[in-house]
Amino acid sequence: MTDDVPTSPALSAASRIAVGTGPVGEADLVAVARFGAGVELTDGAQQAIAATRGVVEALADDVEPHYGISTGFGALAMKHIPPDQRALLQQSLIRSHAAGSGPEVEREVVRALMLLRLSTLATGRTGVRPQTAATLAGMLDAGITPVVREFGSLGCSGDLAPLAHVALALTGEGTVRDLDGVEQPAADALASAGLEPVRLAEKEGLALINGTDGMLGQLLLACTDLDLLLRTADLTAAMSVEALLGTDHVFAADLQALRPQPGQSVAAANMRALLAGSPIMASHAGPDCVYVQDAYSMRCAPQVAGAARDTLAHARRVAGYELASAVDNPVVTLDGRVESNGNFHGAPVAYVLDFLAIPAADVASISERRTDRMLDVARSRGLPPFLAADPGVDSGHMIAQYTQAALVSELKRLAVPASVDSIPSSAMQEDHVSMGWSAARKLRRSVDALTRVLAIELLTAARALDLRAPLEPGPATGAVVRALREQVPGPGPDRYLAPEIEAAVAFVASGAAVRAAESALAGPLD
Repeated sequence: MTDDVPTSPALSAASRIAVGTGPVGEADLVAVARFGAGVELTDGAQQAIAATRGVVEALADDVEPHYGISTGFGALAMKHIPPDQRALLQQSLIRSHAAGSGPEVEREVVRALMLLRLSTLATGRTGVRPQTAATLAGMLDAGITPVVREFGSLGCSGDLAPLAHVALALTGEGTVRDLDGVEQPAADALASAGLEPVRLAEKEGLALINGTDGMLGQLLLACTDLDLLLRTADLTAAMSVEALLGTDHVFAADLQALRPQPGQSVAAANMRALLAGSPIMASHAGPDCVYVQDAYSMRCAPQVAGAARDTLAHARRVAGYELASAVDNPVVTLDGRVESNGNFHGAPVAYVLDFLAIPAADVASISERRTDRMLDVARSRGLPPFLAADPGVDSGHMIAQYTQAALVSELKRLAVPASVDSIPSSAMQEDHVSMGWSAARKLRRSVDALTRVLAIELLTAARALDLRAPLEPGPATGAVVRALREQVPGPGPDRYLAPEIEAAVAFVASGAAVRAAESALAGPLD
């Protein structure tokens, strides 16, 4: 979930994903992209690819112009290409379009877009040769990851530059990282893996780059990460409510049913389960409790996290439609026509990438407000200022909240949509673009920032719960505190805080925090 490029990926072909039996699923994509699962083309996919390749080859020498086969590209589509230059046309396309710049894109993103492009090739609608698709599958299997740069895609006509860097490596040009993350020439890596570089034939260059695979891959990775983070947000909210002597009565099922938003119901149910059996909650549950109702950041936690869940569900629906698509231009239709189309436009994916950045920012914002409340002696209901051991001498978690605030401010900037922008390109032929790749890149930063904000809330809430001793937290929240304490010590005099924050970030990002809570529950958090 960070922007660091891993140098020692744990790749393994022990598990293999079949490509061609239907759309690639989110779990399969994560397995290949993040955990190094291998791939294999099904017999049906290879047959479909071979069948439609015949359609393209029948047009290769046709005197009639066919876009991308016997013409130039984009604004050069009116340029006729003679038959003896049509293979060179494809190689030139890849070389010229591999024009990315900037930081290196993460390995998991590149593997995701490679898998999704392979999935589209496997539909048989692109007209590539079977050996081209097989070589792309072989690169994934061997852990060969082309070096792709961050800038170059406008999210229309496909993620052109990122995919072109992949296609360039397929032909034995450009640079890649091998299984161990070592950068080397593509030709050397292919040879080491026993793969022959592809000599592109008619239409193949275009078929390799004309898709929404980069932005879609990042959307699916973000959906997986946000699924975990929203469960974590319910956990950190419950810990904060408990630490602040709040009430769980507002999370009651009948109150939630008065507003039947599905995500809200799930979040409230999680919080009820997490707070069940808490001695801290029981200690102030009587009629003599002076706290009439809690602040919004506590009371409305299910409403915010629930709305984020519903947004995530919508994004997954859009991703599902895109996974079932064969995005290319031109495309070979089911009845054998080769037709131009606009299905490469990234608007559907771009919109939900932007949409998800909004709840990421808001879930972080409400988390930071709960953290600040625990640190403020005027609002923390008996906790020491900044949870410090010796306030004045010690500052406790004062600056941890500053870090949260900086992250939340950054998240708000990242929530500004990229998809409302459009810069015309290709001499005004491509005069409206989606900027979906840009939306995807900033969503990855949003996911990372949200992880860090929730980790700081968890770290702070755990310290506050310890300071409520001799009262004990509930079984689930107590299990989380104990698991965290294996990595981070409890309250005491000020110490170097940054490593503890990073340990908490890893605790959240790995799913260890949620698993610890679930170990004390009857079932998993939803």
